[in-house]
Amino acid sequence: MIVRPVRTADLPALIDLARTTGAGLTTLPANEERLAHRVSWAEKTFTGKADRADADYLFVLENDAGQVVGISAVAGAVGLREPWYNYRVGLTVSASQELNIHRQIPTLFLANDLTGNSELCSLFLRADHRTGLNGRLLSKARMLFIAEFRELFGNKVIAEMRGMSDEQGRSPFWESLGRHFFKMEFSQADYLTGVGNKAFIAELMPKFPLYTCFLSEDARNIIGRVHPDTEPALAMLKGEGFSYQGYVDIFDAGPAIEAETAKIRAVRDSQALVLAIGTPGDDATNFLIHNRKREDCRITVGAARLAAGTLVVDPLTAKRLQLAVGDQVRAVPLSARG
Repeated sequence: MIVRPVRTADLPALIDLARTTGAGLTTLPANEERLAHRVSWAEKTFTGKADRADADYLFVLENDAGQVVGISAVAGAVGLREPWYNYRVGLTVSASQELNIHRQIPTLFLANDLTGNSELCSLFLRADHRTGLNGRLLSKARMLFIAEFRELFGNKVIAEMRGMSDEQGRSPFWESLGRHFFKMEFSQADYLTGVGNKAFIAELMPKFPLYTCFLSEDARNIIGRVHPDTEPALAMLKGEGFSYQGYVDIFDAGPAIEAETAKIRAVRDSQALVLAIGTPGDDATNFLIHNRKREDCRITVGAARLAAGTLVVDPLTAKRLQLAVGDQVRAVPLSARG
């Protein structure tokens, strides 16, 4: 398996992936025209022809047979071209000594506080490939790319996690709040944001703070919680140093987690090394390995060992990276435990 930049030839495979994602992945809509535009723009991004405000580093996961089975991306900066909305979860305190009443009520404030940060987005892996190290490779490859090209990204990285919804794609938070202002199904609002029609958010959303006590109990209970399918991804990002700081999605109340770029484990602990080809040995560790290229980027996971400034890998790993002995790589253990 390798992670590499998307190409125009991947479009049919991306359309197939988009049709299986369901609600919640707004940046991968099943819209051929929109996806074709995104792929074209991603190709420009990898060649350095996009400003950070517009940069879209879109990656695919490809198996050894050349089949695309997953997708992930990094946005250079959010909110610099059009507003980026979240709810900030706050607290309002009401008190009366005369009546002996003291109330603390969680409050939602419409905010643009996360503007300018880089974003991990569009993570999706085909169900029949959610085994072994595939999911970790697809997700963490982006962080190793950020480590190599640190100047292309912001000082903070965020990730919006999918919020709770039922088997029919209905969100309790949307039913209790968003529907009253938008008069449409959650899936339709979700789709519109995915194809770039975000102006209606500013036009229709209330600007004043919202008291959560007016929401249904089901809606209140899921604020800041992730969909069960997203729990492994959340745990993985927490292991890299991401944390929830009180921002949630305005549609499904899923958490927006964040980390200082320099403190992300895969960024902080990665090293530039010289490639050696041999037998890593029985005590080898799984490493995330990047060929240090941008337009021709290739990232994989392989058993490897460190030896005096070199990274020893087997011939198959070197072949996947399209590298030879003596070439430069950037590498980091796949996880903190190695």
